[in-house]
Amino acid sequence: MSALPKVELHLHLEGAAPPSFIAGLAKEKNLDISGIFDARGQYRFTDFSHFLKVYEAATSALQTPEDYARLTRTVLEESAQSGVVYSETFLSPDFCGGREVGAWREYLHAMREAADQAERQMGITLRGIVTCIRHFGPEKARETALCAAETAGDWIVGFGIAGDERIGAPKDFRWAFDCAREAGLRLTAHAGEWGGPDSVRAAVRDLGVERIGHGVRAIEDLALVDELAEKGIVLEVCPGSNVALGLYRSFRDHPIHELDRRGVKVTVSTDDPPFFHTTMAREYEELHRALDWDEGQFRRIARQSLDAAFCDADTRARIGKLLEV
Repeated sequence: MSALPKVELHLHLEGAAPPSFIAGLAKEKNLDISGIFDARGQYRFTDFSHFLKVYEAATSALQTPEDYARLTRTVLEESAQSGVVYSETFLSPDFCGGREVGAWREYLHAMREAADQAERQMGITLRGIVTCIRHFGPEKARETALCAAETAGDWIVGFGIAGDERIGAPKDFRWAFDCAREAGLRLTAHAGEWGGPDSVRAAVRDLGVERIGHGVRAIEDLALVDELAEKGIVLEVCPGSNVALGLYRSFRDHPIHELDRRGVKVTVSTDDPPFFHTTMAREYEELHRALDWDEGQFRRIARQSLDAAFCDADTRARIGKLLEV
């Protein structure tokens, strides 16, 4: 499955940092975050709340634009090895310059330069989705949205919200999403992972998003499933993440196939791959093994993902040719 060209829409840049990369950075900076690793050097966490704390601790090792440039190169190399030809990654000004626009521009410039180099060398295209952190609150989300609006364009193509969806409500972040929308950015929101189907409905209703990060618990409300299918709302599904965090027991128990069968536009992504011991190639392999998805199904999913991507028409046409290989 590695050879099939893939499109990934749900990838957290910091969450894609290999533990060895973070450990190396921490050593360079004399930063002791050894508690986030297990005896084998892998990330160690017990549940979703603990995962968020470990994630933020790992991010503390990323302190400069150059750190983020190195991270971007590392992540894109890993993705390219799985056959990814186009990726959209969540970027948080909270971690890149403390939501100050000038500092955010410096981080963004470093990441974009690294991405451009990776595209020339590895043939993988990256675009960014600025993402506010839900559990940091609506006021900080406003600052994040202003960073997004100031840098919207051909590379920063979207705006979203991540973090703990059990805190607050989508409507609390309406100002930030309106700001991003007015700047021409496309919109997505994490929902329907821990918050249940009502969180999906609220994100669509109150934030006006066209994509939902995860969204899989919509399956618990078939009227909502029909609504998503009718409106063409796209789900950024991350099966390996859902299984690793205990949302479903196995890939076989995961609702991605049923959502697809009922007409919902589903895509496949890794979320935070080293945390969940996955890659895009592994996601494909597990879905093939558990659900008997064949090459034709995966090619349809890749095309569906590209159609849902936030990139411009020229980029979409160029990547579309790669999917035909």
